Amino acid sequence: MRPLPRQRGIEAMLVVAIALDIVYWTLWFAQRDWIASEHSHAYYEFENAFPLADTWLGVACLLALVTLRRRRPSALLWLLCSGSAALYLFGMDFLYDVENRIFTQGGGGAFEAVIVALTLFFAVTLLSWSWRHRAELLSASDQPAGR
Repeated sequence: MRPLPRQRGIEAMLVVAIALDIVYWTLWFAQRDWIASEHSHAYYEFENAFPLADTWLGVACLLALVTLRRRRPSALLWLLCSGSAALYLFGMDFLYDVENRIFTQGGGGAFEAVIVALTLFFAVTLLSWSWRHRAELLSASDQPAGR
């Protein structure tokens, strides 16, 4: 069964999202100064509230990737979960960053702006692609793509 249009790109995005999630939190807990946009107690408390939500995003992305590669109908569920989790995280991050002028904080602010923009792009891409291909995803068989 052939992959859906742009499926490989979606799979690559899921892999990158999982990897970035792992790298970000590894750096946050091991070398916080490398990625922190600000160094206030409030900012640290805000960021420390995200590991559970980002773990959920990572798990949803992993399940989306596995079910999409296996051509399981449940891929639609996991793709929509991944996209909506990313959209929610975008909203939380964006509003905090705007309200606290994080984007104007030099290199750290620019880094944060890139993260926020990538999160929005990822969410919108996943949600729109999944919805456009919902019929094909739901009628998928258990055959691996490319066989």
